[in-house]
Amino acid sequence: MIVDCAHYRDGRRQHEGPMPLEEAAARCTQGGFVWLGMFEPGPAELARVRESFGLHELAVEDAQAFHLRPKAERYEDGTELIILRTARYDDDREEIDTGEISIFLAEHFVITVRQGIASELTGARSRLEHSPELLRTGSTSTLWAILDQVVDSYAPVVTELERDIEQIEATVFSGTVAPTERIYFLRREATDFYRAVHPLLAVLARRLPPGRSAPELLPYFRDVHDHLLLVNEEVAAQRDLLTTVLEANIAVISVEQNRITLRQSATMERLTIVATVFLPLSFVVGFFGQNFEWLVRHIDTLTAFLALGLGGLMVPCLVLYVWLHRQRGRTAPPLPEAGNGVHRAPRSAPRSSAPSSPG
Repeated sequence: MIVDCAHYRDGRRQHEGPMPLEEAAARCTQGGFVWLGMFEPGPAELARVRESFGLHELAVEDAQAFHLRPKAERYEDGTELIILRTARYDDDREEIDTGEISIFLAEHFVITVRQGIASELTGARSRLEHSPELLRTGSTSTLWAILDQVVDSYAPVVTELERDIEQIEATVFSGTVAPTERIYFLRREATDFYRAVHPLLAVLARRLPPGRSAPELLPYFRDVHDHLLLVNEEVAAQRDLLTTVLEANIAVISVEQNRITLRQSATMERLTIVATVFLPLSFVVGFFGQNFEWLVRHIDTLTAFLALGLGGLMVPCLVLYVWLHRQRGRTAPPLPEAGNGVHRAPRSAPRSSAPSSPG
């Protein structure tokens, strides 16, 4: 879909309203340049643009594919294909939306093909139309306007990504386990964003040497390059920080698992002690619960009941208590005795600095 098509000459837009492709291609021979903007065009529409402006078939094929990294390529007829990755932060989903802009740059025309909702260029066109001194330099001025808007759009993404990282970092370093999936997702987003930013440095560096762009545009390209360097450093630092946060979160998870294991071990120890106590008591109660004739005839008074019944229960408890107390005393680490001198290994005799006499 064609969003806008305009002919610029002497720093001014020459008409208003839509312009057919045939007329746009014809105006390329009337001085100045034509800027044709398209949004997610289909193969048939791109084929018409290729026939009208004589684009290379490989360049058109590149414009239809989605790329992970920015790139720049120059063809035999002098036309350049520059592919940029765009980014926008969605507050509702807390995710980064990416897009792509393919720029066909020639002396007398500029064709931009946008993919994705994060590739709006209305602001770049409007800003350039309000700078006639830059428009007079030619079609390369559109490349600066697009690069400037794309790089400026990176700054809010860096800010929002930094805010998400700070939230995760505060959770992890407070000793609370953070969702590992969230950290991994942020790490992946930071990596994808880095792939969009870092290769663009090489694309932009091609415009910095004298002679590659109009002298009036060189300070503007340097300014965009400086902003891009800052964004690149921040994104690289965020990737490293997320790696550290992920490792710290794994350590916090390990500590929490150790705490759970210790609590389970303590519970099992208590249950084992209880079972150990009731084991001899169950034996005694079971023994005296048998209907042997001797038991029935001899336990017929309160004294016999207290001596044999309750006494039979108290003796195993006492024996078990003494045994457990001794076992705990054996496993406890010995305490250092006060006043004892610490025996240290004798120091070796200091070596003499004088050379030994020859034997």
